[in-house]
Amino acid sequence: MTADLLLTGTGNFAERILGDLALLVTRPLRVVVAARAEEANRLNWLRVAANARAAIAGRPLEVVTEIIDWDSNTALDRLIETHRPRLVVHAASLQSPTALFSGDSAWESLLRTCTLSLSVPMQAVLADRLFAAVRRSEQTPLLVNCCYPDGTNALLKALGHPVLCGAGNVAILAAAFAGELGLREPGRLKVLAHHQNLWPWRGETAPEHFPLPRVWLDGAELDDIRDRFARVRLTLGPAIPISGATGVPLFLALLEGTDWQGHAPGVDGLPGGYPVRTSDGKMALDLPEGLDRDTAIAWQLDYEFRCGLTVADGALRFHGRLAEALAAYDADLADGFALSDFPAAADRMCRLRDRLLAQPA
Repeated sequence: MTADLLLTGTGNFAERILGDLALLVTRPLRVVVAARAEEANRLNWLRVAANARAAIAGRPLEVVTEIIDWDSNTALDRLIETHRPRLVVHAASLQSPTALFSGDSAWESLLRTCTLSLSVPMQAVLADRLFAAVRRSEQTPLLVNCCYPDGTNALLKALGHPVLCGAGNVAILAAAFAGELGLREPGRLKVLAHHQNLWPWRGETAPEHFPLPRVWLDGAELDDIRDRFARVRLTLGPAIPISGATGVPLFLALLEGTDWQGHAPGVDGLPGGYPVRTSDGKMALDLPEGLDRDTAIAWQLDYEFRCGLTVADGALRFHGRLAEALAAYDADLADGFALSDFPAAADRMCRLRDRLLAQPA
């Protein structure tokens, strides 16, 4: 049987997506969740829980599972050809974001200094393999990458994958701010934000290199967002109850071809996150009046040039604070790499991580 949605991964993000789908779907929806054999027990639990929640709510959701081998092109090709999904939502990565918030190894310390931009090569490995299988097939599903899409989608796009967007991140702030203001009408609040802009609301004083987002209410940009949203406090860990939930109305709109307004990161490989709208399964930026596309992108890139990464002219380059911190451990890797060297660079990053995980900070 074909699938409406193929979801990869068994983490908390995937769990939230399945749980909310089970409560919100109004039309029959078949979801295939795929993960490695080592995650079989967790995978089966997600299936049982999602189908149970759908039964409780009386919703027409069916969740089935598949074991996949990420190292086998044949297995990935078979996954796509067997289920022929209309939408692929990728949420499996070689680097968990939880390392930003816990652990005292040299790697976790480095990651906190550099932020998730450091992990982009590792975030992209499995997505690159999965999306390559899609491109080898005759299927044309919409591709959504949820693994740090603010930075990773630029790499995936440069590697030739027609990635549509991600989920969470900018949408976390937009949803939290709208909730604080009591807004329920879509489109009234618009937020321009990178993943790093979450930090001022994580309950700690944000370092100076984490800029504030830009926020518009009913077309007027707000200049008092610190005070206006002072009571918004996100968890110090990943804000899964919000971030996973933000993807569900987006995925349903894409599958049903309905009009929808909201926010998404990594749109068409762009850095950071933006207000967006969808119609007929297509997505476009929905910027506030007076903010043009080039200015919005330049605002996102400003942070990356100071302490992140960029992808351009066939290469990935680390910048500023990130490049300086990484150079202390691997000077050659800190220079970045040609996209043609991506698999080797990602493997080198994984080996550096494994070495630093064994060292105290």
